[in-house]
Amino acid sequence: MSEKKMSSSRKHNLKSLMLSIAKGLLQAEAAQQVEDRKRYMEEHCVPLSMPSSMQDLQELCKKLHGKIDNLEEERYDLENKVTKTDKEIEDLKIKVQDLKGKFKKPALRRVRMSADAMLKALLGSKHKVNMDLRANLKQVKKEVKEEDKEAVGDWRKNIEEKAGMGGRKKMFEGGEA
Repeated sequence: MSEKKMSSSRKHNLKSLMLSIAKGLLQAEAAQQVEDRKRYMEEHCVPLSMPSSMQDLQELCKKLHGKIDNLEEERYDLENKVTKTDKEIEDLKIKVQDLKGKFKKPALRRVRMSADAMLKALLGSKHKVNMDLRANLKQVKKEVKEEDKEAVGDWRKNIEEKAGMGGRKKMFEGGEA
């Protein structure tokens, strides 16, 4: 397959064109947000008229405090709802991942470790036991039995006894050989 490669100047021109379009879109979006905020505030917040008497000012303050309390309760409820739904979304993502079964299994490497090093890595400073198993074994000297020496030394005598018909008969009858 012969794929045509773009020249670096063409790539640069396309990249700068894409960036300028994206910049324009971001500016338009920011302006739209400012306009939406302004419209919302005009709809929901009536212009404040300052009353002249002390009694009217106190009533206005009580109304404003009541509105603030209601808004704080709503904000708290909405925050809890949002955190709850975020947690549900995370749980659902985990369930979807479990159902797909597509876990990336890391490539395992063979690591040569002695038993001491492994226990030290697992237990940390608590590791006091030495895993040199041969050091813990008792030394036992092997005793050579005298019967074995005689059996090995008399191999010619045994063969002579077994030779001939008498020897075969002894082998078949299970006699001493």
